[in-house]
Amino acid sequence: MRDYDDITAFLGQWGRFQQIVYFFLCASILPNGFGAFSLVFLTDIPSHNCLVPDVNLTQDWRNAVIPIEVVNGKQEQSRCSRYRLDVVRNLSAQGYVPGRDVNLTDLEQEGCVDGWSYSTDIYESTIVSEFDLVCSEQWKQPFTSTVYFLGVLLGSFFSGQLSDRFGRKPVLFATMAIQTIFTFAEIFASSWIVFSILLFINGLGQISNYVSAFVLGSEILTGNVRILFSSVGVCLGFAFGYMMLPLFAYFLNDWKSLLMAVSVPGLIYLPLWWLIPESPRWLLSQGRVEEAEAIVRDAAKKNKVEAPQQIFDDCNADTTKTHSKEHSSVFDLLRKRNIRSTTLILCLVWFTLSTGYFGLSLNTSRLHANPYISCFISAAVEVPAYISSWLALRYLPRRLSVICILLLAGVSLYFIQLVPQNLSDLSVTLEMLGKFGITTGTALMFAYTAELYPTVFRNTATGTCTTVSRVGSCIAPFLLQLESFGRPLPQTIQQMHQRERWVP
Repeated sequence: MRDYDDITAFLGQWGRFQQIVYFFLCASILPNGFGAFSLVFLTDIPSHNCLVPDVNLTQDWRNAVIPIEVVNGKQEQSRCSRYRLDVVRNLSAQGYVPGRDVNLTDLEQEGCVDGWSYSTDIYESTIVSEFDLVCSEQWKQPFTSTVYFLGVLLGSFFSGQLSDRFGRKPVLFATMAIQTIFTFAEIFASSWIVFSILLFINGLGQISNYVSAFVLGSEILTGNVRILFSSVGVCLGFAFGYMMLPLFAYFLNDWKSLLMAVSVPGLIYLPLWWLIPESPRWLLSQGRVEEAEAIVRDAAKKNKVEAPQQIFDDCNADTTKTHSKEHSSVFDLLRKRNIRSTTLILCLVWFTLSTGYFGLSLNTSRLHANPYISCFISAAVEVPAYISSWLALRYLPRRLSVICILLLAGVSLYFIQLVPQNLSDLSVTLEMLGKFGITTGTALMFAYTAELYPTVFRNTATGTCTTVSRVGSCIAPFLLQLESFGRPLPQTIQQMHQRERWVP
């Protein structure tokens, strides 16, 4: 019995039909690139300190009303406290001069009871300045990203099973619609809670769209074109979208305009419903032979080749009917020993890669004084990474490629802690080398995972692995907060009291 690739060999690998599928599926990934990492700019924390109302203070007292604190060895204005305004106003009225007549360290402090003043040097506004996600509310800033990735996690889990049950194409377009509609709806959020709910629903469509497009292309395309699509095509679509993000953010530096820019392109993809077909492989696995034949005959017409009178013979038809009622679930991946072992190992690798990838990507605003340049560098690194993954998939064994690239990433990131502080460029280089390795590994794992499972399990398996990986992405925003301290945790109560208090 011949397999699908042999049966459809008469179509060729790179006709007009394959070109349409290839380029339109890659184009459908662009919004994922600038949508996923828009959080880098939406949740960035502008410089801020307590708002001082327009009261009668001398210029000396107005300059001194914000206390000076030591943060990581540097003196900075406090972000979350000020000297009591009523005391300062009284001292100013009596003609005292701060630092000469009054020892400022003896003055009582208070919180930012009148709100905060945010710098607009980089951003006109972010959700942090919009909803005051600072000081006592600062935990909401990383949690916002976690909420988004929780939505991505849930979407990954259900979209794989829905795609195996109802088809690749319906799930692809349904998740694209969710992503577009709820990104636009976030603009009108009146509070952080409303924004987070909309962001969570938006996350449901994010990776689900990517995985559905990836599996659909992998099942329609054949031979070297399939390898090119799975390792370079969809990945470069994501990377180009990612590289467009800092450009959008630079010219639209308030959060509502940025959300508008990343949501509108979704409307462009509506005509693709009539241009992208369902997966013939999936139709065959469901026993829908006539529909699969119709798609292949249409492909032959577009490629200007003659299709045989009977494309899928009786033997294949009987086989597909045998599987027509089979529906896979995540539990099917755990029943047989060999599939269970493969699934557990892949889940561990996916979790590690996702934690590293999103940890490094969300950290881009801290790499350089200009967050737009940082984001572009982080995105540009992905282009050679995806090309490297394609070369590895084409010329090297899968397992050897994954092992080597994981070692490269791990060793590069490990050596960052050994670099002296005055060699910051070397640290950035090692971090980007680490991201290169992790990005290459992620691209390899998409193709490797899809190849290890049969058609009936493929989308469920890919969806399950990406679901587990999203646990890592949910943790990543909070891991970035550990970097803010820059010092080991105190081991005694005395060390704890001696540490300078850090306030974001």
